[in-house]
Amino acid sequence: QVQLVESGGGLVQAGDSLRLSCAASGRASRSYVVGWFRRTPAKEREFVAAISWKAGITRYAESVEGRFTVSGDKSKNMTFLQMNNLKPEDTAVYHCAAAEPDDLIALATMIRTASAYWWGQGTQVTVSS
Repeated sequence: QVQLVESGGGLVQAGDSLRLSCAASGRASRSYVVGWFRRTPAKEREFVAAISWKAGITRYAESVEGRFTVSGDKSKNMTFLQMNNLKPEDTAVYHCAAAEPDDLIALATMIRTASAYWWGQGTQVTVSS
């Protein structure tokens, strides 16, 4: 079992930056891939970014490529989503998610199906124009 808690959301203006954090607990080892998804009234679940620690690979949605960066601190079981040059269309509730195992198949499956074993509650990001 993995518990995920997001933080760092808020209200910002277009062009600003935010860094979201995802704290994981419940398992001693980092044996899962981590993804970020967002939810709006129009889209129930949209893939944003994901990372495989073991493979050292990150993936991004086309809409955020070049603006968002996913990273982490393994020693603290933390994953981050750095969001730069935010746009009003980035307004959403952002969730982090985790799926086992930490490999490319799990990463691809998470992205393709927008599914995961564990989900955080989400943090609201609002970008004003």
